Formats: sequence, C-alpha cells, structure tokens
Amino acid sequence: MKKKGDLTNHNNISRKSFIKKSIGGLAAGSSLLLACTADEGSTSGTQIQRKKHRWKMLTTWAPNFPILGEGCELFAEWVRVMSDGDLDIKVYGAGELVPALESFGAVSEGIAELAHGSPYYWAGKVPEAQFFSTVPFGMNAQQMNAWMIGGGAMELWKEAYAPFDLHPMLGGNTGVQMGGWFNKEINSLADLKGLKMRIPGIAGKVLEKAGGASILVSGGEIYTNLERSVIDATEWIGPYHDYLMGFHKIAKYYYTPGWHEPGTFLETMVNKSKYDALPKSLQMILEAAAMKLNGWVLAQFEAKNNEYLSKIIAESDVELRVFPDDVLNSLRNYTDEVLEEMVADNAASKKIYEHFNNFRNQISNWSKYSEKAYFEKLSK
Repeated sequence: MKKKGDLTNHNNISRKSFIKKSIGGLAAGSSLLLACTADEGSTSGTQIQRKKHRWKMLTTWAPNFPILGEGCELFAEWVRVMSDGDLDIKVYGAGELVPALESFGAVSEGIAELAHGSPYYWAGKVPEAQFFSTVPFGMNAQQMNAWMIGGGAMELWKEAYAPFDLHPMLGGNTGVQMGGWFNKEINSLADLKGLKMRIPGIAGKVLEKAGGASILVSGGEIYTNLERSVIDATEWIGPYHDYLMGFHKIAKYYYTPGWHEPGTFLETMVNKSKYDALPKSLQMILEAAAMKLNGWVLAQFEAKNNEYLSKIIAESDVELRVFPDDVLNSLRNYTDEVLEEMVADNAASKKIYEHFNNFRNQISNWSKYSEKAYFEKLSK
C-alpha cells in the first residue's frame, strides 16, 4: 500500500508532466499559427483563403415589386448570410440592367449570373417552358410543387434549359389567381365574342378560340387602357396586387375562378457554367435559398390576398362573380385544342406535356379524396 506522501509526490510528477506537455503543445500550435499567418492569401500555404463571389441577379419585376421583387432581395440576403459573405448577390429590377424580358438571354450569355421570373415568359425561345409555369385548368400550387419536387419534373426542366447553359431552381408560386376584372357581365360563351382582354400565354390563345381578342399590354399601361375602354377586361394576379393597381376603382365585375392560371410557378435560373464552377457548399446554399423562397412567396400571396379581398369588398361597389359552368366547360375544351396544337409539331413540348398530364390525372384522383372532400364536407 502506498503512503500518503508517495501519492502526493506522484500527483506532483503527473501535474508537472501535464504542464510540460501542454507548454510543448502550445509552442507547436504557436509555430503552426505563425506559419499559417505568414502564408495567408496563398493557395500553396497551410491555410487557403476562401474565394469571394460577387454575382448579379436580374428580375422581370419592377424594383422592390411587392412579394416578387421583395422575395428576390430576401433570397440574396439568405444566400449572403448562409455563405458568410462568400456569395454576395446584387439584385436588379426590370430595366435597371437589362429590360425585363431579356433576362433569359442575359443569364444564358453570362452577362448576369441569376434571374427571377416565370418560365412562360420565354415561350418564344423555349415553347415547352410554359408547362413549368402554368397551364389553364392545370394544377394548383400544391400540385405543381408535388410535380416539380416529387414527381420528376425538375429533371425535365433542367433538360429543357441545358442547351441555353441555364440551371433552373424553384422561385415561388402565386397560387390560384382571380379570373379577372370586367366591365361587362359574362353570362354565356357569347359574351366572350369580341371581348378585348389583356391575357397572355396559352390562355390568350384559348380566349381567341372563344371569339375574343387577346391584347398584350404591359403592367404599367393596364389601368389606363381599362379605364379608357381600350380593353374590356384584364387579368392580373390576385386581390393584393389588383388592389394596389386600383382596378376596383374602374371595373364593375371581379370574376373567379382563375381558370387561366391555377398555380403559376416562378423560377430562379442560374448560369449553369458559373453554377457548376461553384464549390458544392455554395451550390447547396443556392438551392436551399431557392426552396425557402418558393415557400415564402406562396405564403405571402395567400396571406395578402386574403386581407385585400376583404378591402376590395369593403371599399368598392365591385361585384364578385363566378364564371358560369357552361363558359368554363367551353374554355376547358378550347384549352385542350390549343394544347394539342402546341405539342403536335414539337417533340420536347409533347414529352413534357404527357408527363404533366399523367401526373395531373393521378394527383387529381388523390385530391378528390383529400382536399376536395375536406372542403366539401368539413370546411366552413
């Protein structure tokens, strides 16, 4: 058995050994730190300086446009924070660097690294892109998200953009839009004949089949044209943006549902070569920020539209109307005709539309037993 004195002596020796080793470790660490400091900024040294990236992001929206432009600013901030400043993005509104509808080409050519818009804006360059945006009588926001994220559509989207050196990412969804503002009642299909309406894309072609005229009017000109009867009707987005545009002051009827845009998908596209050159960590940060933006935009639309529909009702004499069933059924038939014509001579469009349609049919069956059953039986 060791005596108390022996134990004390042993502890003293152990403590001295520990202190000696610690001092040695600190000395070695100091030498390493000095070596690292001496080589800072050199790629051949012990410590490699992280590369800083300064990118430009174009948008198809006016600077700080409610929700859409604001979301782009948030996206840039999220990326900046998550990357600890390694990827710094400056956002440019439409016209600040290039015109709104030149964003696709500018990012494709590397003039800017990113852009935010909606795929149907590029129908002239990529006809099949329209299916990644919205289709009349198509899928709502929840279903579009399911198709994109869980249904395999993202790979088709990447394939469609690859020839343009672009990498698409999620960018939000407007949700179901309103059917539009009208200064005449729509009681039958005959009321659409000769109707001059601001309505772009596939829906514009559908209106023309119904005997109406699709008029392309920029956002800044819609109010004046509707007020002066240059057009008889217009669709825009939903109650929030419609209220800000002041349509409730000059239109008599506000129609629903938005058959033309049941869930309009937005995009954040990146120059693919520059995306591929990034470290994997920064690529993942971009994807994560895009996913967050996707959810944020839809949530904002739902919250604001709810609030501003009440304001429109309270502050104006506008009548809320529902399109008659026979009008909607006819528009649905015309939509099928337009889609068949679109895919008849375009193999890429046909491939994507078949994928879209198969998924829509499947998820519609599920929705019948889930959301639709809930709203019909349980909601107030």
